[in-house]
Amino acid sequence: MSVESTMMDYPLTVTQLLEHGRRVHGDRSVVTWQGESSRRVSFAETYERTRRLAGGLASLGVADGDVVATFCWNHQEHVEAYFAIPSMGAVLHQLNIRLFPDQLAFVIDDLGDRVIIVDDTLIPLLARVLGEVTSPEIFIVVGDGDVSALEPHGRVIRYDQLLSDATPIEAWPELDERQAAASCYTSGTTGNPKGVVYSHRSIWTHTFGAIAGGVGLQDGDKVLVIVPQFHANAWGLVHTAWIRGADLLMPAQYLQPEPLIAFIEAERPTCSAAVPTVWNGVLAYGQQAEIDLSSLSWVVVGGSAVPRAMIDAFEDRYDIEIIQGWGMTEMSPLGTVAQAPAGASPEQSREYRARTGRIVPGVEMRLIDDQGAEQPWDGKAIGEIQVRGPWITAGYHAVETPEKFDDGWLRTGDVGVIDPQGYMQIVDRTKDVIKSGGEWISSVDLENALMGHPDVVECAVIGVADERWDERPLACVVVREGATLTPGDLNSYLGGQVASWWLPERFSFIEEVPKTSVGKFDKKVLRGAYESGGLNVEVAGS
Repeated sequence: MSVESTMMDYPLTVTQLLEHGRRVHGDRSVVTWQGESSRRVSFAETYERTRRLAGGLASLGVADGDVVATFCWNHQEHVEAYFAIPSMGAVLHQLNIRLFPDQLAFVIDDLGDRVIIVDDTLIPLLARVLGEVTSPEIFIVVGDGDVSALEPHGRVIRYDQLLSDATPIEAWPELDERQAAASCYTSGTTGNPKGVVYSHRSIWTHTFGAIAGGVGLQDGDKVLVIVPQFHANAWGLVHTAWIRGADLLMPAQYLQPEPLIAFIEAERPTCSAAVPTVWNGVLAYGQQAEIDLSSLSWVVVGGSAVPRAMIDAFEDRYDIEIIQGWGMTEMSPLGTVAQAPAGASPEQSREYRARTGRIVPGVEMRLIDDQGAEQPWDGKAIGEIQVRGPWITAGYHAVETPEKFDDGWLRTGDVGVIDPQGYMQIVDRTKDVIKSGGEWISSVDLENALMGHPDVVECAVIGVADERWDERPLACVVVREGATLTPGDLNSYLGGQVASWWLPERFSFIEEVPKTSVGKFDKKVLRGAYESGGLNVEVAGS
């Protein structure tokens, strides 16, 4: 006779996260920066506003399975949408405000957005594509700005008026944990973006995976959520902070260094998260003015590789730990966090935090080489990183992409190594790795080494055709204002840091590295510029 479990079959839903936060941490706050002052709303009041939003959406005809999109900055109303829409059984679609117009139009109709909640400051961006889409019927506007550009395309309602008129939802519906709860689209660097649709179960498990393997938000923390809510679920920070009792500090549209630092100085966050570009801007501003970052203990940085020089600069100048994280939209997004192991010295800690990260519980990972063979976790064997787990997508919305999956594993497109302790290091993207004379050169390692130079602000390395070696690195470098560098200067700096045969012969000094809609280096733009003759290339030693 077999023994059966006695445990309850209890659904894992966003609603459960919502209810826990409001019951246990009702006195914590969502704090939205307004440029010169903050707007504060307790978790308890946020919960009541969430019930009103759900009731208001229901009065507009939003039903189970309908898609409600947001086209918003990070702020109070966006937090309310994060919880209200999935908890009422609808599907939240976080629209990326930085998509190209044709991509934005595609994703709106691809998922079938019936309702769009939009900030008044973003109406001009949204209005550009409304003549090309068919699914939106209702626009709910946050703010009191001009709405005339929306009126020809559907019914327009003010957010505050909707909540004021709404009857709060009496009871949240019982939901299947596997039903759709939210969706983000990939950044679409090639072709149209692809839709990743998260379930209630995947959001729930990701939230607890972030707590178990992440950086450890605690009751009473104040987390500054700079990473956009439309970028891979704000890396899970909204859900995690809510159930852990950490204040959510939302910067709205004030993301430039000066207003962002004003927010930091006014509200004293204890931790934060954003892409490297944001923190590079903070460092640069800190060289021009006295800034107070003393409240911050740690900052998670992801989206692209974190240079060791950035880790050193923040720790040496401001006593802030930079912790690298890695993941993808397809992974909800968390996959690794670069926490140092117990007993690591301060110097070893920095070395560990400069790695891509340690695999978090809930994510399975393997390395597959060019011949399809699985590679060992010895810190040396290189292969494509493949993952699977409860918060990792098994496909994309309404499109077949068998090339992205391998026998139930997601092919990440990242090439790397894994050591015996589960620390993973990405050495390149499969499409970016440089094969020179039959040997690999890591564009990521070259970029990180070059960005350690005090006069280099940013650097992206691409592979270009070479008659002798098939392919060689071209370093596209952004130089600090007022500084002058030559290819010889940079190769002298690289000497001893990388193998001599890695040293680039070609350099291009550019004003800015082009970036994708989520802040990653967009190397396809640089490749296109090189192939069309649009880059001014200097040759070392010439």
